[in-house]
Amino acid sequence: MIRIITVGKLKEGYLREACAEYLKRIQGFSPIEVTELKECRLPDNPSDAEIAAALEEEGKHILEEKHPRAFWVALCVEGQQISSHELAQLMEKANMRSHEICFVIGSSFGLSPAVKKAADVRLSISKLTFPHQLMRLILLESVYRALNIQKGTKYHK
Repeated sequence: MIRIITVGKLKEGYLREACAEYLKRIQGFSPIEVTELKECRLPDNPSDAEIAAALEEEGKHILEEKHPRAFWVALCVEGQQISSHELAQLMEKANMRSHEICFVIGSSFGLSPAVKKAADVRLSISKLTFPHQLMRLILLESVYRALNIQKGTKYHK
């Protein structure tokens, strides 16, 4: 079972359509579930204290979703960067240890320290910065690619 916990909803139709396509593709390999959590509202120019409070609040809601034996992967900028083959191996390792691998995507300000600490692995998709809504699509494609690598299909060339 693959689970994605994400803070915020997809606002753009083209992103919803693309994510739906990858969810459909992934379901051919594994059950997958996406849980969208509410993003804390912040002013246009939030202070560091306001950001920290919002991340803490979002973090509480994220941690409430944690299944006790799930293998957690937090997507964060300070995480380790890995290849598609290494992601496939990580997912295999997680599958052997647990019935669920859970990827966590934070809001536009990231994830709380508590969520990062609770994660089994911290993963950075890229040194580049992406909108967190686009990150869901990138993650779904990466998971789909990793599943294809595991099965030895020709999708990953």
